[in-house]
Amino acid sequence: MSDDQDRRRSAGGGRRRFTARRKVCQFCADKVRAVDYKDVKRLQRCISERGKILPRRRTGTCARHQRSLTVAIKRARHMALLHFVAAHVRS
Repeated sequence: MSDDQDRRRSAGGGRRRFTARRKVCQFCADKVRAVDYKDVKRLQRCISERGKILPRRRTGTCARHQRSLTVAIKRARHMALLHFVAAHVRS
């Protein structure tokens, strides 16, 4: 390799890598023991626009709270506090 190519490589010419900051579980941060199905605003943050439950890698919740979150969302849907599907899909 020539000196010119070495300079380009060392100047960041390749892929840039970054370290993603670890997401913090909102339930652990707020010291919530069990997720309440009546707390609709908190549950809506973990549901997509289409009404799907967002995965852990997207929301950053821990495994324990993700399990209780899914149960709480399903209970809230059964009690008609949350919709099963989004409004634009229903119509």
